[in-house]
Amino acid sequence: MPDDAQVDPRETIEALRRELDERTAERDGALAQQAAISEILQIVNGFPGDLASVFDAILEKAVRLCEPAFGMMLTWDGERFHRVAWQGVSAEEIEATRQPVSPTPPPGAPGYRIARGENVVCIADLVEEAASGRVPPIQTFVRLGGRSYVMVALRKDDQLRGAMAIFRREVRPFTDKEIGLLQNFAAQAVIAMENARLLTETREALEQQTATAEVLQVINSSPGNLQPVFDAMLEKAVRLCGATYGNLLRYDGQLFSQAAAVHPDGQLAERVLSMKPFSPTAGGPLEQIVNGEEVNTVGNIEESAAYRFRAEPKWE
Repeated sequence: MPDDAQVDPRETIEALRRELDERTAERDGALAQQAAISEILQIVNGFPGDLASVFDAILEKAVRLCEPAFGMMLTWDGERFHRVAWQGVSAEEIEATRQPVSPTPPPGAPGYRIARGENVVCIADLVEEAASGRVPPIQTFVRLGGRSYVMVALRKDDQLRGAMAIFRREVRPFTDKEIGLLQNFAAQAVIAMENARLLTETREALEQQTATAEVLQVINSSPGNLQPVFDAMLEKAVRLCGATYGNLLRYDGQLFSQAAAVHPDGQLAERVLSMKPFSPTAGGPLEQIVNGEEVNTVGNIEESAAYRFRAEPKWE
C-alpha cells in the first residue's frame, strides 16, 4: 500500500484543523490591523491639529495589537526627546517619566540610535540590556515592567520628528509584521504632526495679518497722535508672541524713554511709564541696538552681564 494510505485520518484532520486555526488567526489579525489603521485615519482627518487625540489613538491600537504591552510617544526638538503621550501605565509611572529625555541620549541608547539615523531599534530583553549597565535610561523601563522593546522613528523627509516606543511585559521579540504595523502607525503620526504644523502656521499668519490691519486702522484714525499707535502695536506684539509683558521705547539720540508698556499688573505698567529717560547700559541690548543691530535677543536676562551690573531705574 502507498505510504500515505497508512496515515491516521485523525492526524490529518488535526493538522488541517491547526492550519485552519492559523489561517483564521492571520485573517483576524489582518482585519484588526486594517480596522485600527482606518480608525486612526478617521481621527487624523476628523481632528486636524489635535495631536493628543491622534497620539492616544495610535498608542491604544499599538498596545492592544501587540499586547501585553505599554507604550509612549515622543517628539524631537532637535536636541532632545519629549515624552508626550502614554498608554498602559499608571499615573504615577507617567509622572516618573514625564521629564524630557536628557540632551544627546548616551551612545547605544535607542534614542541615540534613532537620532543618528536608524528607523527601528529592537531589544529582545530589556533586563539583560539593563544588567549590562551600558544604557542607564533602559533601567527606568525595566522598573515599569518592560521586557521586549521596539522603538520606531517618526520622520518627515529624513527629518526626525519623534519616535514611538512599545514595550512587552514578557520576553517575546516583535515580529516583522508587527514592526511593519508600527511603522504604518508612525507614518500616520507624522501626517498628523505635519497637519498640525500647517494649521498652526496658517492660524499665526492670519493672526498677524489681522493685527497688522488693526494697527493700520489705528494709524488712519489717529493722524498725528502716536500714543494710540504705540499702545496698539505693543499690545498685539505681546499677545502674538505669547509674552508676559513688553515695553516700547523712544530714543532721542542720547536717552531712551518709555513710550508704551503692557503688563498684567496695570499699576506696574503705569510705574514703568513714569521712569525718567535713561541712557543705554554699556554692553547691554539697547546699546547694541544704538550701535546698529536690528534685533537683539537674550536667552536668560538674569544671566546677562547687563542684568547683573544693572543700575536701578529712576522713577519720576
